[in-house]
Amino acid sequence: MQQMGIEAIYPKKNLSLPDKQHRVYPYLLKGLTIDRPDQVWGVDITYIRMHSGWAYLVALMDWYARYVLSWRLSDSLGTEFCLEALGKALKLNLPGIHNSDQGSQLTSLEYLGKLQANPSIRISMDGRGRTFDNIFIERLWRSVKYEEVYLKEYTDFNDAKSQLSDYFRFYNNRRLHSALNYQTPAEVYQRR
Repeated sequence: MQQMGIEAIYPKKNLSLPDKQHRVYPYLLKGLTIDRPDQVWGVDITYIRMHSGWAYLVALMDWYARYVLSWRLSDSLGTEFCLEALGKALKLNLPGIHNSDQGSQLTSLEYLGKLQANPSIRISMDGRGRTFDNIFIERLWRSVKYEEVYLKEYTDFNDAKSQLSDYFRFYNNRRLHSALNYQTPAEVYQRR
């Protein structure tokens, strides 16, 4: 199996390790009816296997429309790529609630500072070990991996970035979602 590059699908690296010094915000989404774009944004980080090594992918998503507002790929787990993705998303609009896990990148002073600079944004964080608290972005990762990543072998960082860019254009603009009455995320999000 190793020679053929075949491996079982199972939970991998935990990218949500909190920094004990950072503030943890309460989870604000329990029982909330999400009925419009920009009401709730979710963010998360996942890993992407390349021919040699790993890359890390962050995405911000509108929960109502399932629209990927922005994403960035990095060769390290620093905070900078998360800040870039957040900055790009905030140029589109402001969310009512921003939800994340308690990972150190998303609880960093710089990241939270960008959110706190906009008093209309309420900050929400998943409970520890509560994957389903951010279910829509977890579902996005499943789609990205099964429809793109697991079908390809990225030769290097630039190859991964290029092919993921194509995938996210497809996901937002051409991939129909049954939960959206078979519309694309872009159609639903842009109607706001």
